[in-house]
Amino acid sequence: MYRYDEFDHAFVAERVAQFRDQVERRLSGELSEDAFKPLRLMNGVYLQLHAYMLRIAIPYGTLSSRQMRMLAHVARTYDRGYGHFTTRQNLQFNWPKLSEMPDALADLASVEMHAIQTSGNCIRNVTADHFAGAAADEVADPRPYAEILRQWSSVHPEFSFLPRKFKIAVTGAERDRAAIQVHDIGLHLKKNAEGKIGFAVYVGGGQGRTPLVAKLIRDFLPEEDLLSYTTAIMRVYNLHGRRDNKYKARIKILVHEIGAEELARQVELEFDKLKDTELKLPETDVQAIAAYFEPPALPERAEGWESLARWKKADAAFARWVQQNVQPHRNPDYGMVTISLKPIGGIPGDATDVQMDAVADIAEEYAFDEIRVSHEQNLILPHVALADLEAVYRGLVAIGLETANAGLITDIIACPGLDYCALANARSIPVAQEISTRFGSPERQAEIGELKIKISGCINACGHHHVGHIGLLGVEKKGAELYQITLGGSGDENTSIGEIIGRGFEPDKVTDAIETIVDTYLGLRLDPSEIFLDAYRRVGPQPFKEALYGSSSAAEAA
Repeated sequence: MYRYDEFDHAFVAERVAQFRDQVERRLSGELSEDAFKPLRLMNGVYLQLHAYMLRIAIPYGTLSSRQMRMLAHVARTYDRGYGHFTTRQNLQFNWPKLSEMPDALADLASVEMHAIQTSGNCIRNVTADHFAGAAADEVADPRPYAEILRQWSSVHPEFSFLPRKFKIAVTGAERDRAAIQVHDIGLHLKKNAEGKIGFAVYVGGGQGRTPLVAKLIRDFLPEEDLLSYTTAIMRVYNLHGRRDNKYKARIKILVHEIGAEELARQVELEFDKLKDTELKLPETDVQAIAAYFEPPALPERAEGWESLARWKKADAAFARWVQQNVQPHRNPDYGMVTISLKPIGGIPGDATDVQMDAVADIAEEYAFDEIRVSHEQNLILPHVALADLEAVYRGLVAIGLETANAGLITDIIACPGLDYCALANARSIPVAQEISTRFGSPERQAEIGELKIKISGCINACGHHHVGHIGLLGVEKKGAELYQITLGGSGDENTSIGEIIGRGFEPDKVTDAIETIVDTYLGLRLDPSEIFLDAYRRVGPQPFKEALYGSSSAAEAA
């Protein structure tokens, strides 16, 4: 993974010192909260419902064991012993004292981590496929390009005060595991007929108040034009993006209002001015960055096949875990392991300091010292020999992270909701816990198969409910919490926005409604291989509306 150079070290240290001075002036009363707000946001500090929250950047979701141990240390020393992994591949601490945040950031800087640009109207953490560098369907590792974008965008003087926050995602595989079509810019690595690397460029995706799927504006952008073309997009947005209305400030609204063709035309005009400037990527620079991401040398471990078969036969729980949480690696002697942060009845995305330390130990011993964070709020060990899976599993059992539910109904994405967030209208965590408990039986989950539930506590959609197979949006109505259900969303290469199914449900009726939806699906699917999303796309919303409300008119009347 990328290692800081002298400039990086000096820059992050200077930012910590600057923020320390700003915090001292805030605590002394020299700075008001209004004056402090833009300064803290530039350093990843939010004022939540009950306390300040610190959001740590994990570029393209890649961590070393040393960095994971530091996150555990920060959780233990400055917070309440846990952290929350987010859909942006970052980590949030919900309870640090403002006075101690500079110390926490100084500790993080010692392992090449920071909180810069994890908030504010700037280019946020660039995300990538969590299986990058290991997946068999990968054209090229997207992380070197994500790192190039990170370096280019960090404290970019032209793009530090955009009309609104800006999110970029990169994938290099046939399957889109980075949800690029619901990002402001989505980049899909591909090769042209001559075998050259380039990108399909999508612009104007996003969720929130106005969910939209990104538009393809360039089918193939040569690798060397990555920064010049991205700069062109940013300049068009920075010039025309709405600054008078934050609800219409994202680039998705600009694309919607002027059309993808007009946006592309303006971008191409700007690109013509930039493509032969210093922004053109030299091949030597790309190779230098790519060298940081060379995959580890994976020794042959053919003995793993026989051992794995024996262990699976001896332990049904281990066999379920392998079936659900281990994906094929490009090297047949290895697997890609998902560590579920969704224990049955637990809080999605949370990990304790003890668990983080233990995952770091496991990664160091069995996974070439590499950990990933997925946008689905889980952790990934991208390179694990099949021969070591049993040992990894036993290590996870010891810390309660052996849940075999990756991609199943209990692998729920949920934002912090009204338990933490000042913007939320409803709670997300208790709803996720109740659904998880209701469907926690391994047999029940296996019967249902792949089904992605995503929950947001407000219209900002931090829980990605718009692209859930089943999405839940918490709203407030007459002083009470209510949950609106959407069906048919997806964040993969066939991205779709879920359809609102009808009137909302009270908190004590949501899980029953989910069970009705699931039972309806089980009754209408063609066979067990037809997953929920495919069945929904085949039959449409009507059977589900009738099951939930008795008739379509009842749903519409609410």
